[in-house]
Amino acid sequence: MCNPARPAPMIAPSILSADFAALGAEIAAVGPSDIDPGVDWVHVDVMDNHFVPNLTLGMPVVESLLKATDIPLDCHLMIDDPGRWAPPYAEAGAHNVTFHAEATDDPSSVARDIRAAGGKAGLAIKPGTALEPYLEVLRDFDTFLVMSVEPGFGGQKFMPEVLDKVRTIRKIIDGGALQLLVEIDGGISDSTIEQAAEAGVDCFVAGSAVYGGDDPAARVAELRRKATAVRANA
Repeated sequence: MCNPARPAPMIAPSILSADFAALGAEIAAVGPSDIDPGVDWVHVDVMDNHFVPNLTLGMPVVESLLKATDIPLDCHLMIDDPGRWAPPYAEAGAHNVTFHAEATDDPSSVARDIRAAGGKAGLAIKPGTALEPYLEVLRDFDTFLVMSVEPGFGGQKFMPEVLDKVRTIRKIIDGGALQLLVEIDGGISDSTIEQAAEAGVDCFVAGSAVYGGDDPAARVAELRRKATAVRANA
């Protein structure tokens, strides 16, 4: 049976795959409906064209989104110098602010500043980054984000080999040594969410799998159904 202490599977649509000209409407489309209670978080990919070779959106857009929705924003900062730039996202009202381990020499200090600014702190690692060097610092975080594609662009193919990291951290959490949510980002779809759920993911970021169809709410409901079925049979 599933661990009763764990949250129900969480869905966090990535607006990287949404229509940027109508972000307010795109977020409203995954809110509460007749078929789903609404998404848990909205995932916001912030890229600076330095840490990753792409440029997306930043603080002004996040501030506008915070005025447009009550759904908690899950800001994923794929940027250099998170010590400088991450805490302001929490100050603005982002619920969860995640930055990359590879972008700083002192992730715990950045996490403390995010929390002091009123947000939850998340640590992300790229597919090729080893988990082990960061196990000790994870006690300073609320969320651990495993990238299942190379950060920078949406629509990439899911990398199942990263699920070994999920299994490792899930075992540590279930053993009582850590308390944090395990999140996965990249290539999540109908055909991959079950693998991720079985490995122990709590929160699933999905971009094109939600916004690539005509009915985002229906897509969210189906992804949630698949993850929940795996959890129920675990």
